Amino acid sequence: MGRADPLGGLGHHASVPPGERLRVLLVEDDEGDAFLVGELLAETKSGIDLLVATSLREARKRVMGVDCVLLDLGLPDAQGIDGLRQVLEMASGAAVCVLTGRSDEHLGIVAVAEGAQDYLVKGQVDGVLLTRALRYAVERKRADENARRLREVELRQAESARLERGLLPQPLMSTEQVAVHTFYRPGRHAALIGGDFFDVVQTRPDRLDLIVGDVCGHGVDEAALGVELRVAWRALILAGVPDDEVLPALEQVLMSERRLQEIFATVATTRLHLGANRATVRLAGHPPPLLLRGGRVAPVPAPGGLLLGVRPRRPVAYDLEFDTEDWSLLMYTDGLIEGRVGEGDERLDVDGLAGLLADPATAGVPLSELPAWLVGRAEQLNGGPLADDVAMLLVTSGGGR
Repeated sequence: MGRADPLGGLGHHASVPPGERLRVLLVEDDEGDAFLVGELLAETKSGIDLLVATSLREARKRVMGVDCVLLDLGLPDAQGIDGLRQVLEMASGAAVCVLTGRSDEHLGIVAVAEGAQDYLVKGQVDGVLLTRALRYAVERKRADENARRLREVELRQAESARLERGLLPQPLMSTEQVAVHTFYRPGRHAALIGGDFFDVVQTRPDRLDLIVGDVCGHGVDEAALGVELRVAWRALILAGVPDDEVLPALEQVLMSERRLQEIFATVATTRLHLGANRATVRLAGHPPPLLLRGGRVAPVPAPGGLLLGVRPRRPVAYDLEFDTEDWSLLMYTDGLIEGRVGEGDERLDVDGLAGLLADPATAGVPLSELPAWLVGRAEQLNGGPLADDVAMLLVTSGGGR
């Protein structure tokens, strides 16, 4: 049976800050050796609470919440390095020190190579050395864990940066008839990139195609799927696929590449006919673009369409005529309009976004800075960062307003 602290582990000691106490599980089947360990810790007032288990099976029941496992390599139900491997697996968050006999000192070196923080030779340690070894082992484990977490963060950031380059490419355009301003900000989900994407492609001097899309969810899988959809869309546009066939083909890519059947995407596309000063807008479950012209702001009344990946259906095209040379068209993902307005459940939504754009204060905001300004205002109304990713394309002609 395991025993809590009768073998020398200390109770709370006034001279030791509570945060500095350690919980150590000694896995040792020899009562004499276990008693000695307890005495050594007691005589140094170590600030260590000692638990004892006499077998690996018993240790499994007691390992929860310990800072360090002090392991004898000769147990009734586990011998040598095999026992260590089992302890490392079941106590992944704790430091591990091994106890060896004089004749098995080489096992200690092997144990450190396997993942133990340190090894001690029975009969060659006093209380001060034992206490110091256990505390150093815990600190090394914490340092190793911090280094591992830092490396994981660095890898995630590098992966996100690669995915972001795929989701948010440089516009492929040469025209000077219009200007395109892009914007992206990840949501507050640990700043992880999501599945929002955009692209701009010019295939003829008088034609410019734009897309803004959003794959549901957050994380690497959703971002990777967004990259695939963005690249597929660009390939379809450059290949000259007929307008009505582009989004159905994109939906086929989504349905074949998604990892779960319930994953869907929303998309808004715009084809600008520059010479004719008009556009064709198609929506697949996506919020409508906003048109700024003559000091007024209004949503483009294009049919909403169905989400991509739910029930294949060809989106209905909407022809938009610009009656002036000065206009702007804002395409965005729903992260921008899902923030709260005030303390209730009311959301900003499309009408609220249109109201922000129509605010006289926007007149002094340069068009290139308008997307960031909108996010700032949405965050003010939300009372903090927006929960979802935000991607925007603002295309402007002439004076833009």
